[in-house]
Amino acid sequence: MDTRSAMQPTFRVLDTAARPASVDIVIPVLNEERALPGCVRTLAAFLDGGFPLPWRITIVDNGSTDATWPVATALAREYDRVHARRIDVRGRGAALRAAWGESQADIVAYMDVDLSTDLDALFPLVAAVASGHSEIAIGTRLGRGARIRRSVRREVISRGYNALLRHGFRAGFSDAQCGFKAARARVVRPLMDKVEDDGWFFDTELLLLAEHNGLRVHEVPVDWVEDLDSRVQVARTALDDLRGLARVAWSMAAGRARVPLARPELVPCHPDARPARPRGGGPPGGAFAGSLHVLFSAVLYAMVYWPMRDFQEPATAATCALVLAGTAGAVLSFRTALFFAVNLALTVALLHTLPPQAGRMAEVGVVVAAYCLLMVIRAATSPLTRN
Repeated sequence: MDTRSAMQPTFRVLDTAARPASVDIVIPVLNEERALPGCVRTLAAFLDGGFPLPWRITIVDNGSTDATWPVATALAREYDRVHARRIDVRGRGAALRAAWGESQADIVAYMDVDLSTDLDALFPLVAAVASGHSEIAIGTRLGRGARIRRSVRREVISRGYNALLRHGFRAGFSDAQCGFKAARARVVRPLMDKVEDDGWFFDTELLLLAEHNGLRVHEVPVDWVEDLDSRVQVARTALDDLRGLARVAWSMAAGRARVPLARPELVPCHPDARPARPRGGGPPGGAFAGSLHVLFSAVLYAMVYWPMRDFQEPATAATCALVLAGTAGAVLSFRTALFFAVNLALTVALLHTLPPQAGRMAEVGVVVAAYCLLMVIRAATSPLTRN
């Protein structure tokens, strides 16, 4: 056997046709006349130097007021596989939505114009998607093996933001906002229909919706060097992201974050295997067990609140009841603390709306109703409700 020929890579990826998957690499730009030429020439030279899949570079000018658009069109004339298009809406999300939505490639990707991420990670990023193993692949600056150079301010904000995603949303990815991502085109388009943000939060919202709908996100540790000429306004972006997280949490709780995605059934590779019987999307009895948990907690809440009101004000009694009922059988975490704070604020606000003559039974009804409402929202956004 010729071992050398046997070890040559094959390109049967994404579909049954014996052809390599095509990749469309999008570069969103806004007033980047200085950085754009070096980015495109460096990236094109890298891809020409041995990238094993057919590729195209798409420059998307999203509302520049300098000479970015003339520079982009000149680069498109200079390189056969460089395409330029312009949109009037500003925002990285808007640029990706426009380019990924119309691309004819099998795989859509993007990277920032400053090329902060080392290009050696590009093929490992794309390969996870091209193989069919994962639907989305992202570069991570916070994963094991990553190497980065950036300011302390951005490091603290980035780690804090991604910790919020892990503990508040149970996110399985470590770095939501690294500007280095790839996705299977036919899968990412239905997700983009649900993404509302057109700015920097676009990445986070897309990834949260992907995991919420049971898609596989692959991470590639990258080498990353901060460009001090970046256009990112860190403080404003952080506030916008927090508003976006609240909106996504509500969307998940209301059931609006589901996307009809067809995924193949799990089948064994061995022809003589005896596979286990398939089960539903959640653990056996998961919905029933969840309902019992809500009921048990609500009863416990009422039983604690009632006697506490004999010698405490409503707010104090609600706090004590919440501590005992809300943490019963649970492990304290950021999510539990957030639930505690929101429940307490809602309960106290509702209690203040009751007239003095309402009576003890009305108070108990209000605190239990507030508690049950947030328990239902919490259950709707938990990992147990995902596919």
